[in-house]
Amino acid sequence: MTSSIAVAPSPGRGLQRVIAVLAALASSLLLLFLAVPIGQLIGAGGADGIRQLASDAELRSALSLTAITATVATLLGVLGGTPLAYLLARREFRGRAVLSAVLDLPLLIPHPVAGIALLLLLGRESAVGGTMLAAGLRVVGTPLGIVAAMLFVAAPLFISGAREAFARVDPRFEAVARTLGDPPLRAFLRITLPLSRRGLVASAVVMWARAVSEFGAIVVLTYNPKVASVLSYDRFTSFGLREALPVAAVLAVLALIPLTALRTLKGADDGMTR
Repeated sequence: MTSSIAVAPSPGRGLQRVIAVLAALASSLLLLFLAVPIGQLIGAGGADGIRQLASDAELRSALSLTAITATVATLLGVLGGTPLAYLLARREFRGRAVLSAVLDLPLLIPHPVAGIALLLLLGRESAVGGTMLAAGLRVVGTPLGIVAAMLFVAAPLFISGAREAFARVDPRFEAVARTLGDPPLRAFLRITLPLSRRGLVASAVVMWARAVSEFGAIVVLTYNPKVASVLSYDRFTSFGLREALPVAAVLAVLALIPLTALRTLKGADDGMTR
C-alpha cells in the first residue's frame, strides 16, 4: 500500500517574489538617480566644454592646476599613507581603533569645515602657518593650499583601500621570506608590495579622482588661483548655469576617465585569472 503526501506550496514564496521585484525596482531607480544627472551634465555641456578648451585660457589653466595639484596630493598620500595602511593591516596595538576613526573623520565632516580646520592650522596667524610663512612658504591662497586641502579630504580613501589590499596578502608569505634571511623591509618590498600592487594602484586612482573633484576645503583655503571646481562655482554664481555648464562637464569627464579605465582594467584582470 502506498501513500502520497501532497506538498503544499510555501506560503512565503509569493512574498519572496514581491520583495525581489521591489528590490530590483528600488535598485533600478537608485541607479538612474545616480547615472542620469551625470549623463545629462556631460551630454549638455561636454561638447561645449571640449570646444571651449581651445579658446578659454582660464579653463585650461584651471584644469592644468587641478591635475597637477591632485597628482602632487596623491603622491604625498601614497608616500605617507602606505606605511600607515600597512601598520593598520598588520599590527594590533592600543589606540588602533582611535587612529582608524581619526583617519576616517575627514570623510565624514563637511568639507568647508575641513577647510576651516586647515585654515586654523596653516593660516598666517597660527604657529605652524606663521613658521612656514617665515620660512618663505605661504599656504593660504597658493597652490600649496590646494594640495593641502586635497590631501586632507582624499588621503583617507587611499589609506582605507591600501589597508584592505595589504590585509588580503597572507602574512605567512612575509614570514617565509624572513626565515630565508630577508629583513622586514626587503620582505615587504619583495613580497607584500608586488602582491598588493593592484589594490594600491586602484586606491591611488580613487584618491586622485576625489582630489580632482574637491571644492569645499579648497574654496576656504585658496579661492585664487582657481581649480576647475572653484571656476565652475564662480561662473555659476557670476554668470549663471549656461556659463558654468561646460566647465562642470569637463570636470566630470576628468574625474570619470581614470575611474572608467580602472574598472575596465580590473574587469580584464578578473577575466584573465578565471
